Amino acid sequence: MSDPAPEHASGLATAGPADPEHDRTASYALDPGYVRALTDRVVSTTGESVPTYSPFTGQPLGAIPQSSTADVETAYRRAQRAQEAWAATPLEDRSRAMLALHDLILDRQDEIIDLVCWESGKARKHAFDEPLHVALTARYYARTAHEHLDPSRKAGVVPGLTRVEVNREPKGVVGVISPWNYPFTMALCDGLPALMAGNAVVHKPDAQTMLSALLGVQLLEEAGFPRDLWQVVAGPGRELGGPMIERSDYVCFTGSTATGKVIARQCADRLIGCSLELGGKNPILVLRDAAVDRAAEGAVRAAFSNAGQLCVSMERMFVADQVYDRFVARFVERTKAMRLGSGLEWGSDMGSLISKAQLDTVTAHVEDAVGKGARVLAGGRARPDLGPYFYEPTILEGVTPDMTCFGDETFGPVIALYRFHDEAEAVARANAGEYGLNASIYSRDGKRARAIARQIRCGTVNINEAFGATFASIDSPMGGMRQSGMGRRQGAEGIHRYTESQSVATQRVVRFAPMLGMSDQAYARMMTANLRLMNKLRRK
Repeated sequence: MSDPAPEHASGLATAGPADPEHDRTASYALDPGYVRALTDRVVSTTGESVPTYSPFTGQPLGAIPQSSTADVETAYRRAQRAQEAWAATPLEDRSRAMLALHDLILDRQDEIIDLVCWESGKARKHAFDEPLHVALTARYYARTAHEHLDPSRKAGVVPGLTRVEVNREPKGVVGVISPWNYPFTMALCDGLPALMAGNAVVHKPDAQTMLSALLGVQLLEEAGFPRDLWQVVAGPGRELGGPMIERSDYVCFTGSTATGKVIARQCADRLIGCSLELGGKNPILVLRDAAVDRAAEGAVRAAFSNAGQLCVSMERMFVADQVYDRFVARFVERTKAMRLGSGLEWGSDMGSLISKAQLDTVTAHVEDAVGKGARVLAGGRARPDLGPYFYEPTILEGVTPDMTCFGDETFGPVIALYRFHDEAEAVARANAGEYGLNASIYSRDGKRARAIARQIRCGTVNINEAFGATFASIDSPMGGMRQSGMGRRQGAEGIHRYTESQSVATQRVVRFAPMLGMSDQAYARMMTANLRLMNKLRRK
């Protein structure tokens, strides 16, 4: 990075474009041969392609071949054939491939991060989260495969005479539709447990970040997974989504609530399952006993990581009267000190938004709020001097229900501050609205904060942390309540969603019918007495 540019009127310190002589711009990220090696993995016979662009400059990075509905059918046929052999592969062999992927990702993390930065425009420190999260996911499911997938013994109805086992059988071919905001981790993290459970994947990444997803598929092959096991198609969701759902045995989608509802209806028509991580308007609560400096540091990450383009980032902050003024002063100070910049080097605190459409949404939300009386405490404007889609990290005060950003998801670097008088009020306001994805609570009293967390209607709650504690704890489930989705990724739920449970019971000696000339009535009396006895013995 070059030296910081002079501080602007808004108070934000900024980093200018990288010095071409010192910028570690990796040539492979723009090299046509490198791009072709990735895009060869797209199932496409149309002869059509569309360019993908870098938000840093607005210039094209490469051309992505487009898939037809016939290509979708081809992808599913290939995946289905590969899945049949893969399902018969021992768990030990699947785990070895998963652990090889773990090491390969760590070895190649600079390449992954560079490509993610080029395609998404995010700061390098936020791009680092992506290989980190995928490596954690790969290692977790490799190490816990037997725990989650081995046949398990259950209690039989007649102790000692009824043996019951539950098997976990793969669904078949899983359709994964992944978003642009975390193009590497969201491309892989949902599909890895599907592979571990013996499934194949047909994947449609978002058009804006295809290359990062395709790099992930290349690494899967290099780690030892069969090539046809993970198929990639490219094209508009409105054209390929329906054919994918028609051929999938299960669907995993991350994106908007509106699209998620359409997918849920289509899956219901076929009686197949789906998991959906959808929108959020996530709250952060700063309680009266919070450590102010720690809360202010966490709030910066909560609101502005990946320029706010994170499903679990915070857009509403409720701060107790007792610490409001001190907290706001520290939060504004930290926000204004953030370094904005483009390029591949470490040092920037925030990068670019992904597109003009995203910039337009953020701009419209802030202008609407300010026009109706909200106050800008930091940020509040676009920064075309840094790149076409940069927008300053923005803190608003005085946001009211008639403003668009009060209840609608902005999905950008904008957060609204609200003062509260008592914690019951804060919980009620945090639960207001239709979403329930993630929340954060700052307090020195962990026990009290955990009790308050039980009252928050969100799928994950982080205490004294923005979102990383739950996001990186792969053994725990992650997902949304209410309009923020259904199903969970991570943990046991994250892999069991891709399996069918099969109960197998072996009965010995007695049968479930009258024996030795016993009448039906006598049989009923005997079974009733047995039930009473089992209850007295406190048996299940």
